[in-house]
Amino acid sequence: MAACRALKAVLVDLSGTLHIEDAAVPGAQEALKRLRGASVIIRFVTNTTKESKQDLLERLRKLEFDISEDEIFTSLTAARSLLERKQVRPMLLVDDRALPDFKGIQTSDPNAVVMGLAPEHFHYQILNQAFRLLLDGAPLIAIHKARYYKRKDGLALGPGPFVTALEYATDTKATVVGKPEKTFFLEALRGTGCEPEEAVMIGD
Repeated sequence: MAACRALKAVLVDLSGTLHIEDAAVPGAQEALKRLRGASVIIRFVTNTTKESKQDLLERLRKLEFDISEDEIFTSLTAARSLLERKQVRPMLLVDDRALPDFKGIQTSDPNAVVMGLAPEHFHYQILNQAFRLLLDGAPLIAIHKARYYKRKDGLALGPGPFVTALEYATDTKATVVGKPEKTFFLEALRGTGCEPEEAVMIGD
């Protein structure tokens, strides 16, 4: 049996774990303070596609969470990294508040489709435009494929059902960059000096 490694890093989910929209999960601030007292590296990992990293950080600080920007790793960050590696021009099906995280990415004459959670954009005309791009050979990049997520007024559809609809219609398979993909967690640990066996994940 392999020897157990010492715990060096903790990955903490945000939405549903530390907060739900603009309300902190009861006891979350105190739990984070106790975790800060341990000699571990902390990274906050999230699939949120509804807002930029800066907006998310401001939301968390208003809820009195002691978090710095360089501790946050989002699926938007992972998506941008993939776009830069592939050197493609995406049609961005993301919430307008998430667009700052794609600043500088060329989006004219798109040859790829990036899909996050964008309820205001999930209507027939826009989805049909994405459908036609995919038929022409554009890759489909899903920021994540969550079936639903929790809001204050109850559960709501996530981007997963819409990604799956485009996959079905075009007989293609999306590249998923967010949780629970292995590459997402490995990227989040990059720079910590920790191996996966030395980390744990806290989520909802």
